[in-house]
Amino acid sequence: MTSAASEISSPVGVIAGGGAMPFAVADSLMARGTGAVIFALKGACDPASVARFRHHWISVGQIGKATKLFRSEGCRDLIFIGSLARPALSEIRLDWGTLRVMGHVVAAFRGGDDHLLSGIGRILEQDGFRMVGVKDAAPDLLMPAGLITSAVPDGSAAADIARGREVLGALGPFDIGQAAVVIDGHVVAVEDIEGTDGLLARVTRLRIDGRIRSKAARGVLVKAPKRGQDLRFDLPAVGPNTIEGAAKAGLAGIAIAAGNTVVAESQAMIEAADRAGLFITGLPA
Repeated sequence: MTSAASEISSPVGVIAGGGAMPFAVADSLMARGTGAVIFALKGACDPASVARFRHHWISVGQIGKATKLFRSEGCRDLIFIGSLARPALSEIRLDWGTLRVMGHVVAAFRGGDDHLLSGIGRILEQDGFRMVGVKDAAPDLLMPAGLITSAVPDGSAAADIARGREVLGALGPFDIGQAAVVIDGHVVAVEDIEGTDGLLARVTRLRIDGRIRSKAARGVLVKAPKRGQDLRFDLPAVGPNTIEGAAKAGLAGIAIAAGNTVVAESQAMIEAADRAGLFITGLPA
């Protein structure tokens, strides 16, 4: 348990983007007796899923409105979680609270996603809030170390994992992506703005087009945080959809950073991997 986790205050404000992870975090908090209030981002968070939680809707850029809502709900600790299509600065709906810190907002947009989220986080912390991460709010959702499936990586897969870790370590300072696909020692694709699902779909197309000629059940998806990343924001995430994409891409399995990767629907993910004959392994730091 981190020091922030031991000091976490109730309720926690969950600033929710798309996907299942915001609700998994809220469920985890409440199961441990810590309240959760969801602040759902319009255009990203699922309206049907958020309905069973105490929640408010906010737009990207409404910092003034958001901070008033955080305070009205007694949320000192906040967590960003879920997918979010990066908006153009011109698309942000500004309020007076945003205009007050516009210089900091512009600076936050000058960089990759990690830079953006950590920049917005610093703005909120200057207003007296505390940003926490999944390690603090929902540590039970993190990938454990070691193998969690029936399938086991062979020597070729182990070498691909090592190469993938090297590649991600080299790319980390550029804030590009958190995943790479390596097949028989060749780096065939690196994650970009389309995300991991898009990365795996690209590998699938490369196989169909004959650009990747290796046999099926070869190669590994490797995921890890960027070097120097603020681990409170934008941790890598995997779930059943990742397994489906890896199977379609003809890979042997996935290797993800233990303790620093969020797992959605872990049991369903493991069952899907076992059905597909894929391995999932948690990489030690």
